[in-house]
Amino acid sequence: MVDAVKIAIVGSGPAGLSAAAHAAELGLSYALLEAEPHLSNTIFRYQKGKHVMAEPGVLPLRSPLNFEAGRREQVLSNWAHGAAQLKLKARMSSPVSAIKGLKGAFQLTLGIGGGSLQAETVVLAIGLQGNIRKLGVPGEDAPFVQYQLDDPDEYQDEAIVIVGAGDAGIENALALCGHNRVTILNRDSEFTRAKEANNAAVLKAISSGQMKCLYKASIARAEPLDGRPRGRLAIKTDTGEVTLECDRVIARLGAMPPRKFVEGCGVQFPSKDPNSVPAVSPTYESNVPGLYIIGALAGFPLIKQAMNQGFEVIEFVEGRDVEPADTPLLRAKFAEVPQWGDVNAALDYIRSRVPVLAPLTPLQLREFLLDSAVRSPPAGEVIFGRNDYTDTFFSVVEGIVEVQVSPTDASRVVRLGAGEFFGEMSLISGRRRSATVTAGPGCVVIETPRRSMNKLISSVADVKRVVDETFIRRAIQAHFAPNVPPAVLAEVVATARIERFRPNDVLFKQGEPGDCLHLIRRGSVMVTREVGGKDIVLAYAPAGQYVGEMALISEGLRTATVRAAVAVETIRLEGEPFQALMEREPSVREQVVRTYKDRLEANARAQYAQSEGNVVSFLLQQGVGEATDVLLIDESLCVRCDQCEKACADTHGNVGRLNREAGPTFKQLHVPTSCRHCEHPHCMKDCPPDAIRRSPGGEVYITDSCIGCGNCERNCPYGVIQMGVMSKQGPSLWSWMMFGRGSEPGLFEPEHAKDAAKQAAKCDMCKDLPGGPACVRACPTGAAIRVSPEEFLRVARS
Repeated sequence: MVDAVKIAIVGSGPAGLSAAAHAAELGLSYALLEAEPHLSNTIFRYQKGKHVMAEPGVLPLRSPLNFEAGRREQVLSNWAHGAAQLKLKARMSSPVSAIKGLKGAFQLTLGIGGGSLQAETVVLAIGLQGNIRKLGVPGEDAPFVQYQLDDPDEYQDEAIVIVGAGDAGIENALALCGHNRVTILNRDSEFTRAKEANNAAVLKAISSGQMKCLYKASIARAEPLDGRPRGRLAIKTDTGEVTLECDRVIARLGAMPPRKFVEGCGVQFPSKDPNSVPAVSPTYESNVPGLYIIGALAGFPLIKQAMNQGFEVIEFVEGRDVEPADTPLLRAKFAEVPQWGDVNAALDYIRSRVPVLAPLTPLQLREFLLDSAVRSPPAGEVIFGRNDYTDTFFSVVEGIVEVQVSPTDASRVVRLGAGEFFGEMSLISGRRRSATVTAGPGCVVIETPRRSMNKLISSVADVKRVVDETFIRRAIQAHFAPNVPPAVLAEVVATARIERFRPNDVLFKQGEPGDCLHLIRRGSVMVTREVGGKDIVLAYAPAGQYVGEMALISEGLRTATVRAAVAVETIRLEGEPFQALMEREPSVREQVVRTYKDRLEANARAQYAQSEGNVVSFLLQQGVGEATDVLLIDESLCVRCDQCEKACADTHGNVGRLNREAGPTFKQLHVPTSCRHCEHPHCMKDCPPDAIRRSPGGEVYITDSCIGCGNCERNCPYGVIQMGVMSKQGPSLWSWMMFGRGSEPGLFEPEHAKDAAKQAAKCDMCKDLPGGPACVRACPTGAAIRVSPEEFLRVARS
C-alpha cells in the first residue's frame, strides 16, 4: 500500500523544516523527507563552532521554530527541541529520486527500493549543497581530497591546501592555519568573491605568514602518495606548472542547483546558465501546478528568509493569502510616494525606472530596499555637500538632481534624471564627497548604505559592470574633461579598464615606456626615484589623483617608479587614445600640462630634500596611505606631560583611547597608537550588529549597539581598538560620605561583576565636541596635531 499525504516536503533545511513545523502546528497531513540521517544537513555540516548569522536583522521571523544568531551547535539544538515539541513527522535517510505528476496527484519515488509516496502538493526545499562542485581534474576523488570541513580541531600539524577563494574557503583556511601549514589557492589575483571581513582577515593572515597563498593558480591534477605527505598536486600558475605535496586538500568551490533532478520533475529554468534558479510565482509555485520551490534552490539563501518562506508556503497551499514578512516594512518605506501604488507595484516601478537595479531578482530588490531609504526631498535641499564624509549611494527614481561639479563656479551644474545614480565616487574611494548635489523639482531618490551597496556590487555582476562603467566615464570627465561631450570621450572610456594592486605592487617602473596613466580610485600610491642607488620618495598620491601623465606629455621614459602604498584600485587609461584626446581637445591637454609642470617642480624639490622623502616613506609605512585623519606628535615639542592621554580619558568616561608612548618614531615625528579613521575602515568589515559608523565629518565611531564580539579588534591592523568592561558613574559626594558607597566620589568605576559586558572602544576624534579632538586641545606645547592625507607632504616638509 502506497502512503498518501496532503503535502510532501522534500528537504529538512531551514526552509523545509520550517514548512513542516507550520504544517504540524496546523494539524495537516504531511511528510518531511530528508536524504540524510539527521535534520538540516547544510547547517549540520558547517564547521564546528561557526557563528550563524540571523540576517536581515530588521526582518521578523514567522516560523514556529526559534532562530537567532549564535553558534552552529546552539542553532541545531534549538531546532531539534522545537521539532520534538511539535512531534515533527520526519522520514530520515529517505532521498527522493523522482517526482512525477501534477497538483492533486504527485508520486514521489524514495531512493533505490525505498518505496513511493503520493501527495496532493509538493514543497521542494532541497537547497544546493547536494550538488557540490568538484575539482574537475584527474584525482578529484583521491583519498586525500575532501569537499567539506566539519571540525578544524581534528587536524593538527598537517600540510593542507585549500582550493577556493570564496567565504567558505577563507573561513576554513583561517580556522586551520593556527595549528597547520595552510596554503590557499586563488584563481584570481585577489579575493574578489569574499566578504570584506573575510578578505581583510585572509590578507592579514597571509602578510603575517600564518598561511601562504598562490594567486592565479589552479589544480591540474591530484596524485595520491604512499605515506605522508599523502598527495602531490600539479598546479597551473602564470609562470608554468609547479608541484606541491600535502597531507590534505579541502576544496570549497560552491554548489550548483541540481538541475537534472529538478528538470526531471518538470520544472523549467529561465536560462541555460548553470547557476540560474527556477522561476517561481509570488506564492513560490513553479511552472508545475502544485509543486512549490522555496529556500536556496529558489534563490533565497538567507536562513531567516528561507524559514519565513517555509511558513508562508504552507499558508499558500492552504489557500490563504499571506503577504511576505517584509511587506509591512516596505510599505512604510514607500509611504512618501503613494503614487507608486502597493508594494508589488512599487517594486515593478522601481525596476522599470532604474536600470542599475533591473538585473536584481525580486528577492534581491526587496532585500536591497529593506536596507535603503526612499527620500523625496524638496527642490533646493542639499542631499550632500562637497567634502562631506558620507558614503551612501543614491538612485534617482523620479525628477532630477543637480550636481555642482566646480567648487568655484556655481554655474557649472550637471543634471541627472530618472534612472541615473550618484555617490559612487565616495562609495568606492572612501574619500570625501567631490561635489555638492541638490534636489531638483519632483526629486525622489533611493539612498543605500555603503555596506549594502558593496554587497550588491559584489554579488550581481551586471550591477558591478554598470557602476564601474559609470565611474570610469565620470572620473575621466571630472579630472580631465568636464566640458567635453561624452561622445568625444567614447574611445578613451571604451579602452579604459580597472586594475588592482596589492600593497607594494608596482604600477610602473622608472625607465619604462609611458604607455598609460592611472587614475587612483581607491587606496594610495607612493612615487619614488632612484638616485645614487637609493630610492627617494618624491610624492604621495591618494584616491582622486592620477599618476603617469609625465611620460605621456614628454613622450619619453618613466622618470619615477609608482608603487601601491596599500591595496589600490586604479583606472588605467591607455596612452594612444588619451594622447589623441589631448590633440582633439586643447582644454584636456592644458589641464594635464598644468599637473605635469607642478609635478616637475615638486619632484625636483623632493629629490634634493631626501629627509622629506624619508618622512613620507615612514608615514606610509604606518598606514597613513589609507588614513583620512592621523594623530602625530612632534617629539621636539612634546614635554611628556600626558595631558593628551588624560584629556582623552576624561572625555570618554575614564576609558582612554590613546597611548602616547606606543607607536613608532622617525626623527622627531611620532605616530602614537590612535585611530587612523581609514578610508575603508577595517573595523567595519565584520561587525554583526553594524555598530561601527562613519559620521558626515569622517569620524569612525562605535555605537552603543556593540555586542562585544571582538571582530573589530581582530580586524584592525593598527591595534587601536580595545575591548573593555563597561564603566559606570561613581557615587556622589553625599553617598560616599554618608553611606560609604564606592572607593572615591565622582569617579567612573569599572563593573566588577563576573559576567560584565565588554564593548569595543576607539578614538572617535571627539566628534561631539565643538572644539575638536580633546588630545590636540589639551597639548600645552602644540606638539599634538591631527592631519589629513592632503597635509602629509606639508608635515614632511616642516
